[in-house]
Amino acid sequence: MQMPDGLPAEIDLTRPSAARVYDYFLGGAHNFEIDRQLAEQIASMTPNLAATMRSGREFLRRAVRALLDAGIDQFLDIGSGIPTVGNVHEVAQAADPKTRIVYVDIDPVAVAHSRELLAGNDLTAVLHADLREPARILAEARESGLIDFGRPVGILLAGVVHFIPDAGRPGDILATLRAAAAPGSHLVISHSTFEDQPQEMLDAQRLSARTDTEITLRSRAEISSFFGDWTILEPGVVHMPLWRPDSPSDVDEHPERLGAFGGVARHDQPAG
Repeated sequence: MQMPDGLPAEIDLTRPSAARVYDYFLGGAHNFEIDRQLAEQIASMTPNLAATMRSGREFLRRAVRALLDAGIDQFLDIGSGIPTVGNVHEVAQAADPKTRIVYVDIDPVAVAHSRELLAGNDLTAVLHADLREPARILAEARESGLIDFGRPVGILLAGVVHFIPDAGRPGDILATLRAAAAPGSHLVISHSTFEDQPQEMLDAQRLSARTDTEITLRSRAEISSFFGDWTILEPGVVHMPLWRPDSPSDVDEHPERLGAFGGVARHDQPAG
């Protein structure tokens, strides 16, 4: 298979990529035929999956705006995927042009396209790293010169923790990230769930095993535990459309059909 111009030669175009499948569902242009085939197979089983992907991106935008309102001016976005319209830097820098963003992704295609898109934006950086190596991510974020962990930071984990199986000890990974953050920092998580889901949605999730990043579905309680002892902000860990919707009309009668929870927590200064 011929390698498209500008992409690293080591990218495997014979196997679908979760980041590129996600890009396809969001209407992006950075995906290949192998990704579109899997996406269409998943979509044939769960026609609302594209809506789920869009809902995840909309949740992230609302969460970023909430963090900006709380005074956060630096973001570490882990599992950022391939840039599409309305990405974190667009939302944040539209509100405050001095906001700094470090994107992190495991997919070399996502990283290559991110770096191309962000060329010339000196307040952003893109790291090629794996969430399973949180100490490395923290070190490289510091080395970028854009993230100061001595000040409040927004850590974004939108639709990525569910790619870590239980054997990968996601709780320990999250604990490492939280431990590096100063009081006043915020943590954003969205995560796929098996709760309230029809069988066809669960079957479609199993197709993720065909990509390099299989999804592990978890309960609301398991997802909530990833926030540790940080203060979970209202309205709690809820189905994504229910997290501070811009308008009541944005929430239909069955927000659970989108198959994911979202929540935001704040690192408060310990008493005393």
